[in-house]
Amino acid sequence: MPSTAVADALMETFVIEGSQPLNGRITASGNKNGALPILAGCLLTDEPVTLRNVPRIRDVETMVELLVQLGADADWTGANEVRVQAADLATTDVDAELASRIRASFLLAGPLLARVGRASVPPPGGDVIGRRRLDPHIHALAELGASIDINGGYEMQTEGLRGRRIFLDEASVMATENAVMAASLAQGETVIGNAACEPHVQDLCRFLRSLGAEIDGIGSNVLTVRGVQRLRGGEWRIACEHVEVASFIGLAAVTAGDVTIDDVVPEDLAPILPSFERLGVQVELDGTTLRVPPGQELVVKDDLGGQIPKIEDGPWPAFPADLTSIALAVATQAQGTVLIFEKMFENRLFFVDKLVAMGARITLCDPHRAIVSGPGRLHGERVESPDIRAGMAMLIAACAADGTSEIGNIRQIDRGYEQIDERLRGLGAQIERVSSEVPA
Repeated sequence: MPSTAVADALMETFVIEGSQPLNGRITASGNKNGALPILAGCLLTDEPVTLRNVPRIRDVETMVELLVQLGADADWTGANEVRVQAADLATTDVDAELASRIRASFLLAGPLLARVGRASVPPPGGDVIGRRRLDPHIHALAELGASIDINGGYEMQTEGLRGRRIFLDEASVMATENAVMAASLAQGETVIGNAACEPHVQDLCRFLRSLGAEIDGIGSNVLTVRGVQRLRGGEWRIACEHVEVASFIGLAAVTAGDVTIDDVVPEDLAPILPSFERLGVQVELDGTTLRVPPGQELVVKDDLGGQIPKIEDGPWPAFPADLTSIALAVATQAQGTVLIFEKMFENRLFFVDKLVAMGARITLCDPHRAIVSGPGRLHGERVESPDIRAGMAMLIAACAADGTSEIGNIRQIDRGYEQIDERLRGLGAQIERVSSEVPA
């Protein structure tokens, strides 16, 4: 993948020749949504922190740039290794242009408040998949003792954070992460109710504990954080990306391939595999290795009484929202009918017209529900990727389709999947990255 600076001057497209079974082994990358808060958490200590298994994707590169902009030393010391030392911070004003690229830029608020008592954070960017509230962040940080002025951006300051009992009005992943990071250096004990408990939230909490934070309740929806005066440096390996594992399961299933995925975390797949089984996808799990065997017949498993089944998302440990697009793409190749119910984001399903143009049989009932009747014979088309997961859904469809597909705006896919074209070629996919100059 070209560097970010070079890629920004190029218009890149994936060209895929479909109907090629994927075969071989692949290793899951580090979790994007784990790496981003952990990088932000490096601001909580003035000692060096080395992070391994860091996915080298656009969003992570932007977060590293943000750390440097704030005055931290942050360098890629290996292909997937980053060393951060925030001995001194030059500013607490987060760069607006960099922040506009990723939603995770708002994760800098908690660490900056905890470390230096001030943060000026512009509105974050990220996928446009519906309203994404910042209210739980603001409420949690205010409860901990931050005064916050909202006027086009978020000006925050505190004379000292103090532990409190906080109940989040939604189980927001990033609000939980901001609250945990801020509370790690707050005076006294903080109890966070209705906390998110996704695998990447757990990874952040364990990372902070490795630096000396005192956090109990990891993996539950109630977190107790006892503030400490300082955190030390250390080393940490980012856990694997369960959403990427599921994406490769989908790719293997729709191409009737034989793919083995290494370095998976079985517990992280517990809410995911039953939904794939509902679509007829069978896997073999042996420790940290998962295999999608060849020759599967994808048939939707009806509910009792022959009723139409549904796949619906929700906060962990429900089926992840990031996988509804992937499940929908797989469902287009399964015999039978299934309801995809995306509860969390009202724009997430607005890409289905692109799959319909490829031949998928999908009825979009409303912003949250789509009925998929399969299998629909897909054919190659030219489509644009509106966000990370929709882009992967289109890539899954393109790999299953007859003929040649072109996927534009692949910078969205690059934000979440590391060198996806190279890795798919390693499995036998016929995929090329084609670049052209962006028109002036």
